[in-house]
Amino acid sequence: MYPYEIRKQIYPTNAIEGFNRQLRKVTKAKSVFPTDDSLLKMLYLAMMDITKKWTGRRIDWGQILAQLYVYFEGRIPE
Repeated sequence: MYPYEIRKQIYPTNAIEGFNRQLRKVTKAKSVFPTDDSLLKMLYLAMMDITKKWTGRRIDWGQILAQLYVYFEGRIPE
């Protein structure tokens, strides 16, 4: 079993599921789209709004990287 810090980084499915959930929420609000292009435009705009909220770096990345160096000794380039 991996240490907590590594597990938190390895299993990103929560972020993916959250992204998909937000897209479903947008499409459920409007049940009928006049054209396929209108659906694609709405999904694109929703995606742009969702990704604005994302931050670029993890605060604890240094600790996670240190754990990876210990756990996978010799396999991670420095």
